[in-house]
Amino acid sequence: MTTNENGSVVRELAGKRALVTGGSRGIGAAIVRQLLDAGAEVLTTARSAASLVPEGVSFVAADVRTRSGAEALAAAAEERLGGVDILVHNVGGAQPYNGALAIPDEGWQDALNLNLLAAVRLDALLAPGMRERRSGAIVHISSAATPTVAPPFLHYTAAKAALENYSRGLALELAGFGVRVNSVSPGRTTTPGGEATREQWAQISEGPGLDNTTPPLGRDGRPDDIANAVLFLVSERASWVTGSGLIVDGGEFPKG
Repeated sequence: MTTNENGSVVRELAGKRALVTGGSRGIGAAIVRQLLDAGAEVLTTARSAASLVPEGVSFVAADVRTRSGAEALAAAAEERLGGVDILVHNVGGAQPYNGALAIPDEGWQDALNLNLLAAVRLDALLAPGMRERRSGAIVHISSAATPTVAPPFLHYTAAKAALENYSRGLALELAGFGVRVNSVSPGRTTTPGGEATREQWAQISEGPGLDNTTPPLGRDGRPDDIANAVLFLVSERASWVTGSGLIVDGGEFPKG
């Protein structure tokens, strides 16, 4: 939400219909709040916890790790919103294991379903509507840790790296139809999910825990730091941005 030169509130997403996956807490909840404040009509989803969704936001329980869950969510978006102008894939995560070779088949499959295929399936269901309307914005939430290939999270970072590659390819395919596709890669951000992952790793690790050094900008990220980036990318301020990967990590991971 911004103001014009007269001090009046400008809701830059007024009239837009947005779907955010995993919007009941952490980064997803911050994205939902910012889109709502910017004037969008918002539908969000999680496997549970509808009580945590802000007033004015529509909620549907769905497990987007499955094809049936993605189909049910897409149908709900069409029924409740009449279509989607903004699609933000926020769901993600993975259980850490004590080394790359300790990751079982089901661990790999779960990571791929949650961090890659959930987005692929939902895009396939909802992006055609954007293409027909020749307008839309899709944002995939990735991770700034994809270049680190840390063995305990190799299934997670590999899935997120694939998501970034997929995002760039989809952006090229949809650009001629006025649909923009970008990704946002958060660094270490203070969220319930992030804290739970650190606790899990501390319990199974025989070596040092996760790196707790402070990013160069002097603090860990906050959910609104990531939501700010998403809001920019789905707004008209980013009308000439597509196929991009925006890293929001306080300088945590060296680039280049």
